[in-house]
Amino acid sequence: MRVIGLDPGLRITGWGVIDAERGKLRHVANGTVRPRVGDPIGARLTALYDGIAEVLERHGPGTAAVEETFVNRNAQSTLRLGLARGVVLLVPARAGLEVAEYGANLVKKSVTGTGHAAKDQVMMMVSTLLPKAEIETADAADALAVAICHAHFLETGARLASAVEAVR
Repeated sequence: MRVIGLDPGLRITGWGVIDAERGKLRHVANGTVRPRVGDPIGARLTALYDGIAEVLERHGPGTAAVEETFVNRNAQSTLRLGLARGVVLLVPARAGLEVAEYGANLVKKSVTGTGHAAKDQVMMMVSTLLPKAEIETADAADALAVAICHAHFLETGARLASAVEAVR
């Protein structure tokens, strides 16, 4: 199954695409969408939408996962991040994909073993799990971590469903 992970941000949104099959992960692509900072908010959100839509069209994932955001002390920053997150959730949903959401601590724990891992730890473990990946930025590494987390949860769910069916 092809999985896209998305790490939302208004300045930089990371994305990462992997293939996951029977516990094996393969890097497909990763990168960032970077709306122009000086543009009005509507133009930035449009650029974010268009950038993610282009990535979906190019790589054809079958499912998507988005990292949940935390609340900042600055309400204005939180609101703007929420707008970007809304677009990041909307694009794959409009493309007909099921979109899962995972908290940052769960993503980190899934990939590194600890929920409070630093960005460099996440980058190192993503590089270890996807050894052929040339990871552009920490935002792209975070998005790949979201995709890995989702792949693990999908596989676990499938195994559980298979076990329940076998018992019936």
